This record gives sequence, C-alpha cells and structure tokens, in this order.
Amino acid sequence: MSVIAPCITVESEEQFKAAVERIQPFAKRVHIDISDGEFAPVFLLATDKLWWPKEWVVDIHAMVARPTEHVDALIALKPNLITFHVETGVNLPPIMEKIRQAGIKAGIALLKQTVPMTVAGAIGAADHVMIFSGDLGHYGGTASMMQLEKARLVRAIKPNVEIGWDGGVSVDNAYTLTQGGIDVLNVGGAIANSDNPAGVYAKLEQEISKRGVI
Repeated sequence: MSVIAPCITVESEEQFKAAVERIQPFAKRVHIDISDGEFAPVFLLATDKLWWPKEWVVDIHAMVARPTEHVDALIALKPNLITFHVETGVNLPPIMEKIRQAGIKAGIALLKQTVPMTVAGAIGAADHVMIFSGDLGHYGGTASMMQLEKARLVRAIKPNVEIGWDGGVSVDNAYTLTQGGIDVLNVGGAIANSDNPAGVYAKLEQEISKRGVI
C-alpha cells in the first residue's frame, strides 16, 4: 500500500513551525527537506533547528554536497529515513551502513539525468530509492512521468526496495504513480499551497487507494 508524505521545504524557524501546525492534524509520514545552498540553490532550515511531533514518521531528504559533514547530526535526530543524492559523487554505501547501524533506514535520491544502472551499487545498498522529478529546494515542481520508468529499472536491481517520488505529485497523477510502482508519494506544493490541505490529503489518499481496472 502506497503512502502520502507531505513535504516541508522551508527556510526559517517561523515557516517550519507554521508548516508543522498546518499538516499535523492529518499527516502521518512526513518528508523534510534540508539544503546546504550548494547542492541545491537555496539554504533551507538548518539541521539543528529541526523538530517534529513524536507521532510522525519522518524522512529527511538531504540536498547537500558533502553527506559526511551532515550524517552524524541527522542520525542524532533519529528520523525514520535519511536520503542523500547519488549525484554528490560520494561513495554512499559506507555512509548508508552507518545510518543503518543506528537503526535508521538509508536512502538515495536520483535526479532526472541519473540512469539507475549507473548507480546499481548504491541502489543495492539502499532501503529506499527516491525518484526526483522536482525543482531542488522549492515547492511546485512538475512531475515528469517519463521518469516513472525508473521504478521498473530500480526494481530490476533490487526488487524489494521501497521507492519514493518527489516532484509534482497531485490528485491528477497520484493514481498513475502508485500503479507505476511508487510506494511513497512525497507531496509538496499540492498540499503546501492549498487553502484546504487536509482536503487535498484526503483526496490523494483516496486516489492511491483505488483499485486498478483491467
């Protein structure tokens, strides 16, 4: 069963608090973005300012150029999942093993240009692979549905890996994404920019719960 994970992509403590309060009434699993201003062209809220309600399952998407400089602070937060980008060029499997030894799931993210087979070693070491189709560091990306083919390619490398999608998830494409093999739909602008975030979340859950029609 796929899940909806609202995203928090903010620059200040005030924005973070407001985002938490906005989605807390309905959110269960939440995707929090951090950025160093280098890998992604924006500085997001610093790691030492992050917090969240104890009942949340939190995934941290780290858009950082040097994962080794951030991994210890992220582990200390004890999230459900920590995801780094393979495009950093850093050897991620040892970092992922360190994360896993702390009892946390380790993930990798693939930008649009990255072909899964070229990073098969990292995929094989990951608990989660996130297909990134958005705009680094911002809400409101567009879902490039051609990227959905990557789900099949990733599963050919590691059949049981959890697959996420980040970028442009909406009520209009959520069903297609789940049918294409996406387990975690990370939803940014569709919820964050809505006047009725709880209503959008409910519609998204309804979409991903639909049965396929042959």
